[in-house]
Amino acid sequence: MTKLHVVALPMGEFTFAPEEAWAGQTGVVVAYAIRHEGGVFLFDTGFGFGNDELDSHYKVRARALPEVLREAGVDPGEISAIANCHLHADHSGQNLLFPGIPIYVQPAEWAVAHGPDDYTVLDWVDFPGASIRLTEGDHEPVPGIRVFATPGHSPGHQSLVVETPDGPLLLAGQAVYSHGEWQGIDGARDGSDHAADTPAYRRSVRRLRALDPKRVLFGHDRQGWPA
Repeated sequence: MTKLHVVALPMGEFTFAPEEAWAGQTGVVVAYAIRHEGGVFLFDTGFGFGNDELDSHYKVRARALPEVLREAGVDPGEISAIANCHLHADHSGQNLLFPGIPIYVQPAEWAVAHGPDDYTVLDWVDFPGASIRLTEGDHEPVPGIRVFATPGHSPGHQSLVVETPDGPLLLAGQAVYSHGEWQGIDGARDGSDHAADTPAYRRSVRRLRALDPKRVLFGHDRQGWPA
């Protein structure tokens, strides 16, 4: 088995809006880079830049992905493929830095991003040169890296499972909001009640638990499980 190396990419912070759960509290955004035999697979790209309405509403403190990658020892030119857990602007905002690089998206997610609702910043995900690979359900875009469809937070949410010598490492994205939610800690940030489809969210969590991952990392929590 080729050894796969996963590194967290701290992509910045934001403030929960007044109409949201946890209003006024600070939220974090974490992406991940997975080094494999053929390059570096990127899971999420953080907030983008230049959307004044979004920046003002969420008090966004985004970090530039090329800088974060270099801090992690990754040359942006090494990126060989991308998957976003979903296409909300805090997870896909810097996709447009990678024209021609395959970006794996669930068809249901692509459809809702192009729908009438104010779902995302479309220019950040459907940009000139975007190489979108619409792939439904579970699949393995790179040996040892598996995409798992985990709808609930959004219609086309997906998580990643990375095979390691110690067992599966789960990159949950926003299928599970925090390490506290994963552990069942009372009062932890829990995304189930705020999901677009709560029953689907809970089914996806059960499915991920059935994988018996040895480690779990999250898109909105710097602390993984186990700590």
